[in-house]
Formats: sequence, C-alpha cells, structure tokens
Amino acid sequence: MARHKPLAKKLRLISAGKSSKPIPSWVIAKTLGKIARIPKRHWRRTKIRA
Repeated sequence: MARHKPLAKKLRLISAGKSSKPIPSWVIAKTLGKIARIPKRHWRRTKIRA
C-alpha cells in the first residue's frame, strides 16, 4: 500500500479498524445472548476493500 494515502482512504481504513472490535459484554447481557457473536474481520485472512 502506498505510503502517502489520500484522506478519504485513511478515513475508510480508520472506520474499518474501529468496526473490527469485539461486542461489549453488556450488550450481550442486555440482548439475552441473541447478539452474542458477529464475525469480525481478521487482519491477515481478509483485507479491507478501501
């Protein structure tokens, strides 16, 4: 990937990195385990299409 990235691409990469975090435990408790696991992106297996 290029060293100097456009701002829009940086923002897309940042938002994708933020969305790849696990679900908080209080959300699992509040929804009674219905939203327990959402498959998250692995940094090596799947790449971001930005």
